[in-house]
Amino acid sequence: MINPLDYLPPGIEPEALVTGMASVSAFLTVFVVWNTLVKRETGMRRARELATRRAAMRDTYVNRRTPHGKLLSTSTMRSVVDRLKLLRTTRAESVQMRLAQAGWRSNDALIRFLFAKVTLPVLFGIGAVLLFEVARFYNLPPVGRLAVTIGSVLLGFMAPDIMVKNQVTKRAHQIRKGLPDALDLMVICAEAGLSLDSLLKRVSEEFSKGCPELADELAITSLELGFLPDRRAALMNLMNRTKSPGIRGLVNSMLQSDKYGTPLAQSLRVLAHEFREERMLRAEEKAARLPALMTVPMIVFILPPLFVVLIGPAILKVIDALSKM
Repeated sequence: MINPLDYLPPGIEPEALVTGMASVSAFLTVFVVWNTLVKRETGMRRARELATRRAAMRDTYVNRRTPHGKLLSTSTMRSVVDRLKLLRTTRAESVQMRLAQAGWRSNDALIRFLFAKVTLPVLFGIGAVLLFEVARFYNLPPVGRLAVTIGSVLLGFMAPDIMVKNQVTKRAHQIRKGLPDALDLMVICAEAGLSLDSLLKRVSEEFSKGCPELADELAITSLELGFLPDRRAALMNLMNRTKSPGIRGLVNSMLQSDKYGTPLAQSLRVLAHEFREERMLRAEEKAARLPALMTVPMIVFILPPLFVVLIGPAILKVIDALSKM
């Protein structure tokens, strides 16, 4: 017959083993009772999570350090901008919103834009004078040199605005391309029972590689929904940062769902169906424009060789016949 006491390690008595097991059982009992009765501070835990997320997103989207090796540091640009008092102008706020629409949200982006707005016209003008007045790169009359210099100054003044406008257009196009698929994922998350901020966070994580522009905007909105007192303000900030018709429709659907209590999944499903049809109509429109766009290349590049191949032998025979007469 097997005796369990034979499997005990040497030096351990059965009484000591029973005492140790009783002590462990008592400790686990006290721990379970304490863990059950203790008051959990869920609000503090959520506040700490939001603070952590806010710090991480601030490091990602706001505190982007200037790479080393540049000609001018941000502090130098800031000193020039502060000396000229450009940050106190009424246009600075609208410029900052425009830069946010382009994806540049840091304060350094505003400083760089204003600095470029001031210095580029001067640099372009000096470059034009050196090329055409001093070095005589191209022989132009005095009126032509003056016109080129003025044009260079205007180009330097308009270059930052053109660059920002192109970036805004490109970013809006990328957001419009990724929005229908994001809406499909939002419908799935809403039907799964996720809240609005959790829904946006989940979608932003899934689209961080496929459409980083849309993922950035949704992640910022999810963060703002967590600490702003008004949900409407966070959604309106999303619409103002993007200026996209699709995002405007999404925000309006969310606001109506929040105001009238309609199911969010149903509103998002209808909106996703509309965007999908709009994308199909846009593709059909581009396909219908192809015959008209191909007409000019066909006339310029295809018809002349065709005429040469068809009429060329006949013309050569007529020339030979006339030369023999």
